Amino acid sequence: MFTGIVTDQGEVRQLTKAGDLKARIATGYDTGGIEIGASIACDGVCLTVTGLGEDWFEVDISAETVSKTNVSGWAEGQRLNLERALRLGDELGGHIVSGHVDGVADVIAMAEEGDSTRITFRAPDTLARFIAPKGSVALNGTSLTVNEVEGATFGVNLIPHTKAVTTWGTTAVGDRVNLEIDTLARYVARLQDWG
Repeated sequence: MFTGIVTDQGEVRQLTKAGDLKARIATGYDTGGIEIGASIACDGVCLTVTGLGEDWFEVDISAETVSKTNVSGWAEGQRLNLERALRLGDELGGHIVSGHVDGVADVIAMAEEGDSTRITFRAPDTLARFIAPKGSVALNGTSLTVNEVEGATFGVNLIPHTKAVTTWGTTAVGDRVNLEIDTLARYVARLQDWG
């Protein structure tokens, strides 16, 4: 489990295709405190640590994960939002995030509003009904509040702090981002389907 509060910006150092996709990711985390088998959210994708070095960790990424996320577009040198898994007693500053990405949303518009940036996304039609105004979504692993929803499009505002401590400061129209809908919305919709 995660909170969607990004705690490091990693960088893809190496991508290797050998059965599954293997990624080596540079990090500012103290890797001496990370164990093999630990979970780290990488741009919102919960991945298992399979190798460690002084300033990097490795993960294996299945074909299923590649097909459902923006991992297929990762390239060496790319920056990623990182978050380590919650531990008992950690502050829950965002919302409950599983790291199980539901799909990919497209950045379709950006506009400056004061010091903030308003970004408009297009979600896959199958996920649009789970996104509500003033609800939460995780986008590239970042817990964000939805401003407005119209059909499959929705908008969020990013404050300067968020842009500075995450990869959102380099976002552009046309980018594809990992989208995880709010877990509560998923279960409410499922219960309504049974009703």
